[in-house]
Amino acid sequence: MDFYSSPRGGVGTLDWPAPEDDWDFSDDLTITEHDVRMVLGPDAEDLMAEAELDVDELIRLINAETTMLPALALPDVASGDRTASAEAQEEPEKRALVTAIKTWKKRFLRGSVLALLISITGGGAAALAMNKSVTIDVDGHEQTVHSFGKTVGEVLHDAGLTVGEHDALSPSPQASVGDGGVIKLEHGRHLNLIVDGVAQDSWVRADTLARALDQLGMTGKFANGSFFSMAPNAPLPVQGATVTINTLKHVTLYDGGADPRQVTTTAVTAADFLKDQNLTLGPDDAVDGGLQFKITNGAEVHISRTGVSVINQQETIDPPVQQIQDNTLDAGKQVVQDPGMPGQQLVTYRITERNGEETARQQLSVKVLVQARPKIIRIGTKQPDISNGGLWDRLAQCESTGNWAANTGNGFEGGLQFTNSTWLAYGGGAYAQHAYQASREQQIVIAQRVQAGQGWGAWPVCSKKAGIA
Repeated sequence: MDFYSSPRGGVGTLDWPAPEDDWDFSDDLTITEHDVRMVLGPDAEDLMAEAELDVDELIRLINAETTMLPALALPDVASGDRTASAEAQEEPEKRALVTAIKTWKKRFLRGSVLALLISITGGGAAALAMNKSVTIDVDGHEQTVHSFGKTVGEVLHDAGLTVGEHDALSPSPQASVGDGGVIKLEHGRHLNLIVDGVAQDSWVRADTLARALDQLGMTGKFANGSFFSMAPNAPLPVQGATVTINTLKHVTLYDGGADPRQVTTTAVTAADFLKDQNLTLGPDDAVDGGLQFKITNGAEVHISRTGVSVINQQETIDPPVQQIQDNTLDAGKQVVQDPGMPGQQLVTYRITERNGEETARQQLSVKVLVQARPKIIRIGTKQPDISNGGLWDRLAQCESTGNWAANTGNGFEGGLQFTNSTWLAYGGGAYAQHAYQASREQQIVIAQRVQAGQGWGAWPVCSKKAGIA
């Protein structure tokens, strides 16, 4: 198909031929023989002979039919240079007047002359032959028009059709057209296509959205289930349209602590997705990435659910421990005089959970239901009777500088530097698990037992230094 291209590079607008083209009418205000012969063309003599008229008589009849031609619109030309000579100022006015006269004759004279001939001849064959039947296909819809026009542009003008900058016309406006000719006009339509939130401006020559998408190479791009704001087979208005298309997407939804699930959606943003899936957010809930997070095919949507609740919880109160020093009991011994009794209390907490897991707990209040009875323990303070305390003090001074709680980590403990195995073997466990935890008197008691079993050789160096051995 051949399209007419305008000087601007687009598809051309329809204009009548300019005065300098093959419609070269005279610039006389009256209708001249040249004008008549220009209208009738090479068949002028035959047409006038059939009407039994010569050219002068035909001009007289045209002038007599004053209602046949509309009035000439004279131009209003204002000179831009008031200082120019009168002759110089007349030139633009003359040129404008000539253009107006020729345009007037070009638009109205042909139809008037032919109509007059047909009226006189009763529809003579020669005159009727100039009245062409032309098929005009506008966007696939055909209509038949009758016109005396010689060119495509004239026929379209007679049919009241114009060609826009983005329209396609075949043949071109200046092409000749005969009886039975076909003219094809495709209107350009402005299509503002918004696909998943991204706008694309295009001009198409299609009468439906489906054909427009095909022209844009987008056929088959959208899966079944995609959202179209206009049905693909709906007519595309000549004045254009804005069409929104949201593609179908497969998304994995992680909603709080629930198991992930696969869903399909045409949503563009997370906010659209929540609405599409009938999901609501609590005051402390959130979507990872925010509500404007872009949804794409294969995306994951994570919703963090944060819930706050208030609970009342009954709890046990452990009995407080009350110790009583008892000098009738050996030091290190403990006797439970009263085991006591646990109490009960009602505690109110504010619990914060995220995705089903507790993340914070705040105690709001405590109400004691049953007071706890204290546990009473008697602690022995009686030290064992020892002899020769001064002797053991001298030995301890040598072994540990007199520090009965010595525990340097070298394996020897207490003032007399027991190994833990020796301490336990000679009954030190009755006082404490380790020697450094026992009192001076208790350590001397165990030392006396060791000395009785091993002699002063248990302290080979310091017993000699202390003058004991």
